[in-house]
Amino acid sequence: MTDRATEPSPTALLDLALSAARQAGDLLRAGLDSGPAVVESKTTRTDLVSDLDRASEKLILEVLAAARPDDSVLAEEGSDRTGSSRVRWVIDPLDGTVNYVYGLPVFAVSIAAEIDGVVVAGVVHDPSRGETFTGLLGSGSWLNGRPLVVNSPPELSMSLVGTGFAYDALVRRVQGAAMSEILGRVRDIRRAGSAALDLCAVAAGRLDAYFERGTRHWDRAAGALIAREAGAVVGDLHGPEPTDQLVMAVAPSVAAAFRELLADVGAQN
Repeated sequence: MTDRATEPSPTALLDLALSAARQAGDLLRAGLDSGPAVVESKTTRTDLVSDLDRASEKLILEVLAAARPDDSVLAEEGSDRTGSSRVRWVIDPLDGTVNYVYGLPVFAVSIAAEIDGVVVAGVVHDPSRGETFTGLLGSGSWLNGRPLVVNSPPELSMSLVGTGFAYDALVRRVQGAAMSEILGRVRDIRRAGSAALDLCAVAAGRLDAYFERGTRHWDRAAGALIAREAGAVVGDLHGPEPTDQLVMAVAPSVAAAFRELLADVGAQN
């Protein structure tokens, strides 16, 4: 059993996550030039997984295990291991698979490190833009080393909002109906196709708010930390922790109004 005194600092975990994310990003960029990805469906016909998702996950796991073989792992493409240390890695090896398969350069590698169930370090690496978002619990978040601070929009009607949609067509119809109400009460809506990058966009002031139903822990673990450390209000409609039912990140100046709007349209129903 690993002694508590020998556990690494969050900074050491962040450095390891950075190395793994950048190597995986290089693999994904090379994959774009090697021809069409081999694609399969997962939960629905529109929910895709590619051979590059799996190759990226394998590479990340190898990098992490070489340095820390006793850690636990939770990863999107099926790697779920309980280790003997207090550390767990939460990995999305390719967030934005549909974009990737279509050749749209909006995808990322997301890696978070937890100690005793608390996310203490996170990396979201965008290999297409050469941008790396990082966050450390209680210390801040950064884009390529530059500190991040969320926007302060004066009111909700002046706020640019990001979102995503479910893979299930019936759920998307309900979301579309809610979106028509939201559109009339905000500046505009953007849909990029990567929850991790949307959360980082709030941290970087590229969005004023973001919400999405149906994400999973690996989609949001790193990005939620990065957004919160940049000053965003993060959670769902009922508390400070995002859930599969809803993840929300929003500038504090419009947080109360945004939460009320999402409740009005049934965003978490």
